[in-house]
Amino acid sequence: MRTGDDRDSVRSSGPERPSAAEVIAEAMRDARPRDLPDRLCGAAVRLLPVIGASVSLCGEGMPVRISASNAQSARIAELQATLGDGPCLDAARTGTAVLAADLTTGKDTRRWPVFALAATAAGVRATYSMPLGDQGTTVGTLDLYRSAPGLLTVAQLRHAMLVAGVMTVAVTGLQREAVDRGGPWLGGLARDQDKVFQATGVIMAQLGIGADEALTRLRGRAFAQGRTALEVARDVVAHRERLEGG
Repeated sequence: MRTGDDRDSVRSSGPERPSAAEVIAEAMRDARPRDLPDRLCGAAVRLLPVIGASVSLCGEGMPVRISASNAQSARIAELQATLGDGPCLDAARTGTAVLAADLTTGKDTRRWPVFALAATAAGVRATYSMPLGDQGTTVGTLDLYRSAPGLLTVAQLRHAMLVAGVMTVAVTGLQREAVDRGGPWLGGLARDQDKVFQATGVIMAQLGIGADEALTRLRGRAFAQGRTALEVARDVVAHRERLEGG
């Protein structure tokens, strides 16, 4: 059986392989603005030896995932948001690409020990996080996930950065459109994240604490239960779970 990486290797070796620009252009053709993050994640998976991609924007307290190419990618993004640690948070903080080529051993496991363990358990053994933004301002990250350890080649890294550049234009355009039209932030793409904000408010009211501590409590409960912050937030909002004081 071929793995996702094997399929990518076969896909990339054909004589008729389209250029990165052609793949990106095809992904964007006739797309509504709100569809572009999903389309570009798909282009990244087509271009690179990865099994998934996600996009997260910098938010208050934790990253805000707005797109993922599959459920596995969404979960890895949510794990980083829950833990408050991982390559995507480092890329957002530093504004530089963070390439974790081997989450099974060595320096990457020492840098993010808890995330590395959770990611490998979920079938991801390498991640590549590209910052979104320009002129010293980072608005989020494009995160790429691989099922086997390995570095990107120079050409592959260039393709990843090209997708990240186009993604930057797409998400900043969505933000401007939302402001101009007075509509929901990013056209509702961050609807899941609203549950985290709602749950944080519920915890603040229940325990009489501030927003930062409420979010820390939410993350702590999720970590203790081996769940994501989003999963616990849904239960808090639905009154299926209550955090106690102390």
